[in-house]
Amino acid sequence: MTQTVTRREAFCEGQTLPAAQDVVARLLAYCQANDWAGYDPYDALNSRWFSSLPFLNFRLSRLALTQALKRSPVNFRPLLRVPPTQNPKGLALVLAALLKLRKLALLSDESLLQELIARIVASRSPDTRYWSWGYSFPWQTRTILVPRGAPNLVCTIFVANALLDAFEALGDTKLLELAVSSGDYLVNELYYTEGAEVASFSYPLPTSKAKVHNANFLAAALLSRLYLHTRNERLGQIALQSASYSASRQRDDGSWQYGELANQGWVDNFHTGYNLTSLRAITQNLCTSEFQPHIRRGFEFYRNHFFREDGAVRYFHNRTYPIDIHCVAQSLLTLIEFQDLDGTNCELAKLVYAWTMKHMWDERGFFYYRVLRMITIHISYMRWSQCWMLLALTRLWEMSERKEGLVSASFGIPTGSEVKIVSRRVVSQTESKERRKVRISRTR
Repeated sequence: MTQTVTRREAFCEGQTLPAAQDVVARLLAYCQANDWAGYDPYDALNSRWFSSLPFLNFRLSRLALTQALKRSPVNFRPLLRVPPTQNPKGLALVLAALLKLRKLALLSDESLLQELIARIVASRSPDTRYWSWGYSFPWQTRTILVPRGAPNLVCTIFVANALLDAFEALGDTKLLELAVSSGDYLVNELYYTEGAEVASFSYPLPTSKAKVHNANFLAAALLSRLYLHTRNERLGQIALQSASYSASRQRDDGSWQYGELANQGWVDNFHTGYNLTSLRAITQNLCTSEFQPHIRRGFEFYRNHFFREDGAVRYFHNRTYPIDIHCVAQSLLTLIEFQDLDGTNCELAKLVYAWTMKHMWDERGFFYYRVLRMITIHISYMRWSQCWMLLALTRLWEMSERKEGLVSASFGIPTGSEVKIVSRRVVSQTESKERRKVRISRTR
């Protein structure tokens, strides 16, 4: 296989994290060798044995099988004939990561970008009016069954954001058109209001009216980003309305419950990270200070509740286990995003990274799923684990290039090779002034 990532040295305050050399290159090589396909914690219903036994196809059996495979330390998927699949969200995360590597002149094979874009385009949900995406497996929630490939808000948002990243980097206006269509899907199919206060998005299906806060924030962030490109006032207004509603549901301690239903009262790491990073994006894109107090309180809660002193990352705010790799990835991304709110984020990110490399990295080139109190689940999940960590680690590289002291990984420079430095795009004073002029009026 050709080398995809150009190797370079990067340091954090002159120190190199142990066992971190080549991790991004090896992780990317692992994903590519598997053709970007793999298992998923929620893919049990892809079992060919299960689908061939119709008498098992009812809610409780679907839920039981899904939870059993998700929690099992042994991967029974080959036995149950669950195939590895390419997941649109996973492909989007990889595309976003590769675009960051390209920006840093670390991507030696740019044909991968067009390959991933083509795969993402081909994986759109069938028989839909808008460009939207769903997961590569059916999944059973506590109440409803979401069919394989059925478009949903979260999957569509991550894909649309990756396409916007590609548009901004490559200049292909077709990619912007696809992302705009995804925004239309959110606004025309999923957005709803209840009275003067509630503005929300349906998730995981258009018929689901549960008020899920990370879904609202993610949708608002995408719409605010699309507003920057289109100047469509309605997108900005809906972004503000939905973000304001979910911001108002923040609890006094700075946390958010997952949602407003009686069975959605938990508080977890990566959804809180989604909330915070989305609010930061909305704040920047719409030039509003409305959410700054929510961000400050939310990040203080995040720092105080989701990290152990040794760098282990908690899934839930009130107990340590499970330690989940998806939470590790989002924790790194959140710490990087909010360096301005806490000067110790660099040190904490180093601790998180070092702990993860020691306890969750496999020398075969992938990250483990979960560390429990007594055992570690070594199963490799593509979307949930590898794609998320690839994005998080490339974000670390991006920050190291800005000399913000967050990366300690070392890629080394092969003998005789030269490192090409790409000039960063500098926003002109005129453009900065124009961005500050952007204001969205709110209508009810």
